[in-house]
Amino acid sequence: MRIAILGAHKVGKTTLAEALLEYLPGYALEAEPYYQLESSGYEFSAIPTADDFMEQFNYSAKLISKSEDDVIFDRCVLDILAYLHVIEPRRDIQLLFEAAQKVIAEIDLFVFVPIEVPDPIPGHQADLPRLRAQVDDLLHDWIADFGIEAIEVSGTLPNRINQVLAKLS
Repeated sequence: MRIAILGAHKVGKTTLAEALLEYLPGYALEAEPYYQLESSGYEFSAIPTADDFMEQFNYSAKLISKSEDDVIFDRCVLDILAYLHVIEPRRDIQLLFEAAQKVIAEIDLFVFVPIEVPDPIPGHQADLPRLRAQVDDLLHDWIADFGIEAIEVSGTLPNRINQVLAKLS
């Protein structure tokens, strides 16, 4: 099964993905494309740019397309496309939207981690809060627009894990 965890930044996607590995033996984790690209030498701008998100979108699409079963993706093309659209709203993303639909069809389960108030992850302040909120809002809309069956998790990390595991069983 291919599982994609999506959401805005600083909502606990990576924490959830890493924790799920303990409960899903045999699964591999595909780290967020940003980190994979950065470790391979790609230099991101200090302030996120559309080019940075295009690079991540293409990388994510390739990761998903070449992946095998039993993998958890920390981010996928949908949330990266949402960032691109928020950063550069006048850009025509129709072709990217269509490409995303093809890649999305290869995912078996989407786990959406929305922004929660109050934030269940104590002690952190989100970077770029306006961008974070806009991406969160857009993802809520796009999950419906794409016709994606996604589970929306909330609460503490153990609660989120249990929500995913319940869906899998």
